[in-house]
Amino acid sequence: MAEEHHHEEPKQESLIEKISEKIHGDHDSSSSDSDDEKKKSSSSSSSSPSPMKSNIYRLFGREKPVHTVFGGGKPADVFLWRNKKISAGVLGGATAAWILFELLEYHLLTLVCHILILILSILFLWSNASTFIYKRPPHIPEFHIPEKPLLQFAAALRIEINRAFVVLRDIASGRDLKKFLYAIAGLWVLSILGNWCNFLTLFYIAFVLLQTLPVFYEKYEVQVDSFAEKAHAEIKKQYAVFDAKVLSKIPRGPLKDKKKV
Repeated sequence: MAEEHHHEEPKQESLIEKISEKIHGDHDSSSSDSDDEKKKSSSSSSSSPSPMKSNIYRLFGREKPVHTVFGGGKPADVFLWRNKKISAGVLGGATAAWILFELLEYHLLTLVCHILILILSILFLWSNASTFIYKRPPHIPEFHIPEKPLLQFAAALRIEINRAFVVLRDIASGRDLKKFLYAIAGLWVLSILGNWCNFLTLFYIAFVLLQTLPVFYEKYEVQVDSFAEKAHAEIKKQYAVFDAKVLSKIPRGPLKDKKKV
């Protein structure tokens, strides 16, 4: 009897241990499930954009990073000074060209001819002198313009020109008075700038602005967007006043009647 009682005790203990392990296992699985649900909810909340972020004003309605807006790749790296040596070299080259052509009044054809005269003279003398100094003649590589990048550039330029034609046709059709006023104001400002300086200086100013304003905007993005939002609201307010006092009193003709119909 004592031996039977001794054998029954471990059975009861093992049964109690199994029950307790099952209870603890259920509790651990439920807690792990709850942890997984919390992780999923937190990841979904972090992945879904908050309404506050979507309502933030961006300059020119921008939705992508500045680097992506500029097309990415090496051109965007140059404009945003990702590689300072290359960006500084490009800006220095443009400045040197502007100084030569504008300040020193050097002509492009004259500059190209003088550079070619210098290069051809050096290579010619080096090639003939190599036989006397017992050295190899200079290795002159073959230069050629690749077809694919040139076609890609021409296709991209054609697309942009066609877009400009579409915008100009849309403005000239009289459908949008706001676009018409913006176009007239922009052309008037360009005409004033063209009266002050020639095309080369205007191109150089635009290039310098492209080299400085994007990197400045990327650095102070929040402050610039906040200021642009206030300026945009003020412009809309002034335009509403101008529309109520002046534009609404201008007869629109048949286009207005067609819209009403």
